[in-house]
Amino acid sequence: MEIVGIDVGFGFTKAFNGTNSVIFKSIIGDSTDIQFNSSLGGDESTSNLHVTLDGESHFIGNYAELQSNVREFTLDQGKLLSDFVKILAVTAAGICCENNTSLNVVSGLPVGFLKRDYKRFADQITGRHEITYHHQGGKDVTKKIHINKIHMIPQPVGSIFNLIMDDNGKINDKALSMQKLGVVDIGFRTTDFSIFDHLQYVERSSTTMDTGISKCFSVISSKLRQESGVNIELYRMFKFIESGMVKIRGREYNIANLKKRVYTHAASAIATDVNRLWEDDWDIDSIILSGGGSMELAQYLQPQIQGNVIPVANGTDARLNNVQGYLKFGRYKWGYTETPASNPTENSEKKKPSDKQAAETTPGNSDGTKGSKGLAWLKGNRV
Repeated sequence: MEIVGIDVGFGFTKAFNGTNSVIFKSIIGDSTDIQFNSSLGGDESTSNLHVTLDGESHFIGNYAELQSNVREFTLDQGKLLSDFVKILAVTAAGICCENNTSLNVVSGLPVGFLKRDYKRFADQITGRHEITYHHQGGKDVTKKIHINKIHMIPQPVGSIFNLIMDDNGKINDKALSMQKLGVVDIGFRTTDFSIFDHLQYVERSSTTMDTGISKCFSVISSKLRQESGVNIELYRMFKFIESGMVKIRGREYNIANLKKRVYTHAASAIATDVNRLWEDDWDIDSIILSGGGSMELAQYLQPQIQGNVIPVANGTDARLNNVQGYLKFGRYKWGYTETPASNPTENSEKKKPSDKQAAETTPGNSDGTKGSKGLAWLKGNRV
C-alpha cells in the first residue's frame, strides 16, 4: 500500500509520495486541438498537462493558462471542493504514482474548514479512478488508481510533522516535539494559525484568516489596472511578482516598490492577528513560518512577530512543507513499506505497531506521562 500526501490549494496543488513530488497551479481549462507542438518548451511532467478523467478532457495548470479558451480558477471553498478537488487531486496522485496503485492519502484543510468539509473532501476522491495523460506526439498513458483511505488533518500541522519526523514517520527531533510550537501557514487565499503543545493540538489558539497572498496580488493588480486599463488575473501574477516587472502592451511597469509596500502592510496585518490570537500563549517556544506565501512575506513578517521565529530555510520550497509532513504522518499512522504494492488488491501494509510500540515512538505528555495523549488523538480515522 502506497502513501501519498496531497494538498489541493487555491493557488497550487501539491503531492509527494517520498520519491516523486509535483506542484502545479490549481487551474482547470477546456482542452483544444493543438495544431503545432513545439519541442522547444519544457518537458517536465507538468509543462503540458492534459488529462481525461470521467470522460472529460482538461488542460491543467500552466497548460490551461497558456492554451485554454475557458480557464477556471477559484477562491471559493465550496467551488474548490465541488469542481476542482477531484480533478486536481487525482491528477497529482497519478503523476506521482505508478499504474495499478492502491493509495492511502493524507491531506489537510484550513483550520476553519476542517470540521465542516473533511468528509466532503474525502468523498470526492475516495474510490477507483482511471485517468489518461495525453502527451505530445500522441503518446497517451492511462493509469488506474485506487484511493483506499483518506485521513484529514489541520493543514498547518503538516509543517510540524515535517520538522519533527523522519522519512519513516518516526519522531527524530525529540527536543522540538516537546516544545510548544506555533505555526503561521500563509497560503494563497488563507493564513492558518495553529499551536501544538507537546504534540497536542490547541483548538482555542488555532484559526483561519482571509489574509493570504492573493490579497497582495489583488492590490497590485488593481493598481496596474488603474495605470494600464488591463485587468490581470490573479493566477497570472506569480511570474510578475517574482521579477518585479510587468510588460503590458509593450510598456513596462516596475512594481518592485509597490510590492514592498503591499507586502509590508500584509505582514503587519498577519503579525497583528498572530500577536492578538496568541496573547495568552506567551509560553510558545518557537513559531514556524510555512506555506507558499511565507516565501514572499517572511522577511517582512519575521521582525513583527513577538517570539522566537524559525525562519524559512534557504533553498527550500515552503509550498511542499505540508505535503511532506502529510506523508510522514501517513507512514506513522499506517506503517511504511519500502516497495509499494503494484497490485491494488494486494495488501502490503506493515502491521500496525502494538500499543507498547506506539508508546515508545510517541513523546511523553506535558506532565511526563505516556499514554493516549501526544499524537494518539490524530491516528483515528476521521472518514
